[in-house]
Amino acid sequence: MPDGTGYAEIAAYYRQQIQDGHLKPGERMPSLRDVRDRFGVAQTTANRAYRVLKQQGLTLPQAGVGTVVAGPASENISARVLRHAETGKALGSGETSRILEIGTIGADELIAPRLDVAPGTPVHVRRRVVSRSNVPVHYSSSYYPAYVIAVTPELTEPVSTGGSRELAAERLGVAQDHVLEEVTSRLATEPEKLALGLTAGDVVVTQVLRTVYLSDGRVVEVAVKVAGGATILRWSTPLR
Repeated sequence: MPDGTGYAEIAAYYRQQIQDGHLKPGERMPSLRDVRDRFGVAQTTANRAYRVLKQQGLTLPQAGVGTVVAGPASENISARVLRHAETGKALGSGETSRILEIGTIGADELIAPRLDVAPGTPVHVRRRVVSRSNVPVHYSSSYYPAYVIAVTPELTEPVSTGGSRELAAERLGVAQDHVLEEVTSRLATEPEKLALGLTAGDVVVTQVLRTVYLSDGRVVEVAVKVAGGATILRWSTPLR
């Protein structure tokens, strides 16, 4: 890095190292002295960079060890929307999305009221597994109403669009406004266990049911995201 490196650049460097898998969950981070010597910065700058990583949930203090990389994590939708706006890609560095199933099904009692349709109404579904450094992070099923599919036929194809909601919102000419996320725990289904590489008989997973609204009040997507117990569901909400 060039002379005059600041704390933000140092934090960005280590964030990239973590996201790319060069620094793995549980691995000890370089000491503050190592950071100071490597980048030629003051102790206060190294400290501030590490505070940023901690605030972002990427590292944790561990007694007797120092600072370590936090466990595998799945970001919430706001982080992905922001990344797509900045880079044109919803997935982070080192992440891949593999489509497992695409088709039309009848909306069940969980999905139907959130899409404001009657149970049994045909809706489009895309199921995929998102991995980081080839390790499954979460399994998602996204459900779309007919008016979304009408403007984004790409969602009926077994390929990643790089930002399905963003593409649909752009085609509809209406911005995404807010998301309701409902979190609960339950036993994993067999397809979920297979996709996430979970081998125990009964496995408790965390489910995030999200409903994404456009600024005109319509729903652009309802999705069910499932993650194993080792995966941290992470998001940060501004308080001012």
